[in-house]
Amino acid sequence: MRIRNLNHSKYQIEYHIVWGTRYRRKYIKEYTKQELRKYLYHATKKYPTLHIHSFNTNDDHVHLQIEIPPNLSIAAVVQRLKSESSAILKKRFRFIRDMYLDGSIWSVGYFVSTVGLNEEMIKKYIANQGKKDYGTTGRFRFS
Repeated sequence: MRIRNLNHSKYQIEYHIVWGTRYRRKYIKEYTKQELRKYLYHATKKYPTLHIHSFNTNDDHVHLQIEIPPNLSIAAVVQRLKSESSAILKKRFRFIRDMYLDGSIWSVGYFVSTVGLNEEMIKKYIANQGKKDYGTTGRFRFS
């Protein structure tokens, strides 16, 4: 992790954030994922104190590894990313717009954890989203 600066402080904070589609609908395909990636790239240009380290999706949820400065609330950043990306995806894809005539395409909540010392494990986990590894338990493993 890199050390970042604000006017009167230095910080080294990364978060792993996950949010899902409303009603867990499975519409995040490769083409919608690419449009979402474009929006997130644009968001880091629009909000330069944000920095996305990794991004990936599954059919019904999004994973981000992101730096958020301490002067911004995590809830405010997630709300902004979700609301702006919802508007863009609804505008770009008619089938999404038709599914969600009344509001956001994302579920209300989200998951957040600090990355800390598990940075490499989190990066691998995000990179492996959408890949199936049934192993011996039949569940996805990220090790």
